[in-house]
Amino acid sequence: MDALKLVALDEEDLKIVSAHTQDAVMKVADLEYFARDKRFVAAMNRFAWEESSGFFKRRNERRRSVLHFESVQGVKTAGIVRDNPDEVLSLLAVRFQSGEAPAGVIELIFSGGGVVRLEVEYIEARMADLGAAWQASSRPAHKD
Repeated sequence: MDALKLVALDEEDLKIVSAHTQDAVMKVADLEYFARDKRFVAAMNRFAWEESSGFFKRRNERRRSVLHFESVQGVKTAGIVRDNPDEVLSLLAVRFQSGEAPAGVIELIFSGGGVVRLEVEYIEARMADLGAAWQASSRPAHKD
């Protein structure tokens, strides 16, 4: 499959980005906030759910990807130790909590209780695959 590129400009778009980045893994060091540019960037190895679903498609692939958010006014974290840059994080979801429209908070929710909260003026996110896929050793699973 060709590299995936997504843009989110509203909450519904962000749900699609969330679905495609669910179970992405990254290190704490892969999370960067560029305050002067009002940009937050997360480099990740995302699980390519689009390649592992359907009747005939059963490949377990990961792809190097980047997810970035514009108009970020501030970043707060909880449950993430910034002093441990090699700690591996697993992304569960990306959510939006509206504030005074169009502003709000975008949350990156990680397994184990970690959260990154981005205070944004409006929703503008982009997700793009950067290179070739590789075979993943397993398929992510969640307890019901």
